[in-house]
Amino acid sequence: MEVAILTVGDEVLAGDTPNTNATWLASELTDRGATVARILTVPDEHDLIVETLRRWGERFDAVIVTGGLGGTHDDVTADALAAAFGRELVVDDAVREDVLETVAAYREENPETVAAHDVEIDVDAWAALPEGSRVLLNPEGLCPGCVLENVYAFPGVPDEMKALFSGVVAEFGGETVTRTLYTPQPEGSMLDALAGVRERFDVAVGSYPATEGQNRLKLSGTDPEAVAGAVEWLRGRVEIAEE
Repeated sequence: MEVAILTVGDEVLAGDTPNTNATWLASELTDRGATVARILTVPDEHDLIVETLRRWGERFDAVIVTGGLGGTHDDVTADALAAAFGRELVVDDAVREDVLETVAAYREENPETVAAHDVEIDVDAWAALPEGSRVLLNPEGLCPGCVLENVYAFPGVPDEMKALFSGVVAEFGGETVTRTLYTPQPEGSMLDALAGVRERFDVAVGSYPATEGQNRLKLSGTDPEAVAGAVEWLRGRVEIAEE
């Protein structure tokens, strides 16, 4: 299963917000055997998001987009997702009710903040999702997510994104097997071994030097026996630290 991850947000591109969502999702997907084929961050630009979702929706088995959902002026992801699939934005009664309940709970838990700042929420703006999408109610925040065709849209707040992903995680998987080895050897001393393992086994090999601690070797493939054989072959030629 090939998955692409699209992160939306001017604040990510400006360096104000670290892109922890993409890193976390990539790790979770890889652990489940899926292949992360693309990771891209784009600004809050409606037309660019539409173009990317249309292109990626045809190219990959699934697309995950995080950020840009909600009811503020720069939240354009829901509208862009609807446009990418020729849908209208609609407000489902269950989604509206969930948003209202979340707002009510916030008001009850933060009466002084609400009173001091005159907090007003445009409920329909926060609850609007593309027509025909599968709703993902948000147990951690205000903004719902959704699934439309093969595109999964999650809020950008990390805790909320993780909560919604956990509800659909079973829909992601694949046959890729990954093993990670650690070694104190310098990368330059392993060139022959790395070339040899690629020649002998149907695996992909990544070498990732570290400025501190152990260097990392990552082997992946769709044949578990080939990956296991590659690991053992490398153990005989490279100094491998205990896992």
